[in-house]
Amino acid sequence: MPDKLEDFRTEIAEWIAANLPEELRGQPRNEDTICWGGRKWQFRSQAQKDWLERCHARGLTCPRWPVEYGGGGMSRDEEKILRDEMNRAGAPSPLESFGIWMLGPALLKFGTDAQKAEHLPEITAGRIRWCQGYSEPGAGSDLANVQTRAEDMGDHWLVNGQKIWTSYADKADKIFALVRTDREAPKHLGISFMLIDMETPGVTTRPIRLISGASPFCETFFDNVKVPKEGAIVGEMNRGWDVAKYLLTHEREMIGGGGGGLIAGATLSEAIGDMDMVAGADPVIRAQAMELEVDTLAFGLTMERYKDIAESGAGVGHASAMLKYYGTELNKRRQEIVMSARGSDALDWSEGLAAPWLRSKANSIEGGTSEVMLDIISKRVLELPSK
Repeated sequence: MPDKLEDFRTEIAEWIAANLPEELRGQPRNEDTICWGGRKWQFRSQAQKDWLERCHARGLTCPRWPVEYGGGGMSRDEEKILRDEMNRAGAPSPLESFGIWMLGPALLKFGTDAQKAEHLPEITAGRIRWCQGYSEPGAGSDLANVQTRAEDMGDHWLVNGQKIWTSYADKADKIFALVRTDREAPKHLGISFMLIDMETPGVTTRPIRLISGASPFCETFFDNVKVPKEGAIVGEMNRGWDVAKYLLTHEREMIGGGGGGLIAGATLSEAIGDMDMVAGADPVIRAQAMELEVDTLAFGLTMERYKDIAESGAGVGHASAMLKYYGTELNKRRQEIVMSARGSDALDWSEGLAAPWLRSKANSIEGGTSEVMLDIISKRVLELPSK
């Protein structure tokens, strides 16, 4: 096995060297460089398009997914090697999407063969961009309180309601949403996990302006939206909460692990070292930076350990709350220290530091607030008494 993995490392390193466009090598990871894909997507350059197509053909957009759906069919060890070699080459991710991070894993576990065949190849190729319809004005941390309803009209569902904080809804092609299909059932029951095309008449979006100046979030409205029944519901009808809980573990891991410890494509110490000499030489700031680098490394190893646990079939379960809480708080600490190092100059919008600092505050809200995560950790992970 070690020899086989080393052969794979050599092979994938050579493939990356031969296929990675030089202009993409080492570029920072931000909204200007990420490839989201989808019907509305416009490539930033021919190189970005070429890189996506080459990686998709090699199964690298979703390396762990089955080959029949456009994945790479790789083992966990092979995926680790791929990630190492991509980082070593300074290669950007060829494609990022909620379809990869959240819907795909849910479909692989709960979807029918027809649903997998229809949606997974479109995700791996970057042809369809998905958004998530979970939170509502009255159902955020209390997600099971969703009121968007879907009425059975015979050959279709009639959907009415509103979602909020729907990331990139105005740019997405389709949405996976929690809808109430039985209004008489207890709160956690009567919910179904539904797939809806954003081009369906009656679906509208409205961007939400944020303090950071960017607006990835939207309000999404459903006004008498007719959804064909065939293939619309993932999992059992009225058991969408089972799918939602499973998907939330992936979302929380994704949010908690976001950023990879990098600030504008550099490690924290590199980012601070690139700043003015006074801040860079401050022993307190440098000590804090080194502490954060150690914490980031330790957290990365913890994430890998839990991925191995999940691979064994045991699942991550409530530990996803722990990963989400610590990862988001760690990212906030990283952003705070960069702002401290730069001082008042960091507030200059042109410096490009204030926006991610402000955006990091939302990490401890989206996917479940830090307070809710601590409550889950205390009750479900540490099993502390509630009173």
